[in-house]
Amino acid sequence: MKEYTLPHFGQLSTENLEEYYTTNMDFNGNEVQVDLNFENKNTDPSQLEKVKNYLENIGKFDKLNKTYLHDDYNDEEGETVKFYVEHHLEEVEKEELSTLINFDDSATEPEQQLLKKLELVRVGLYPDSEDQFAILDYSIGRDITDYLVVINTDENGQLDYMAMES
Repeated sequence: MKEYTLPHFGQLSTENLEEYYTTNMDFNGNEVQVDLNFENKNTDPSQLEKVKNYLENIGKFDKLNKTYLHDDYNDEEGETVKFYVEHHLEEVEKEELSTLINFDDSATEPEQQLLKKLELVRVGLYPDSEDQFAILDYSIGRDITDYLVVINTDENGQLDYMAMES
């Protein structure tokens, strides 16, 4: 039986995979769920090498995703991030948001402050999938909202699409 060692997951058999693996990792002081999803019982080690590379470079991909988030927010035709931010400013009690936003800060708009609070909460990896390789979920806080900004990328971190989901 061939084994392959992945960061955060340890050794996996390339010839007898389970459909789903999950673990948590510390990322920038936050606990982030990482899951690995397979469509087949076996995989080529080159697919796991892509997973390993992605996991080892999650900081780089997170920075790239923050750029995507900001670009979408500032794009007149971008709807996802602006809608997410505006939705939470309208629907969540000001008192609850005050843990994230300083409403007395006249130098920085509440929208900009909330945008900066979007943090990575989940990384889903799909090495067998033809549709997406990675799905990364961003939230202002799971204790505040069930809504997420979901970013789908390829194995190089290139944006496929972005959506708001719950």
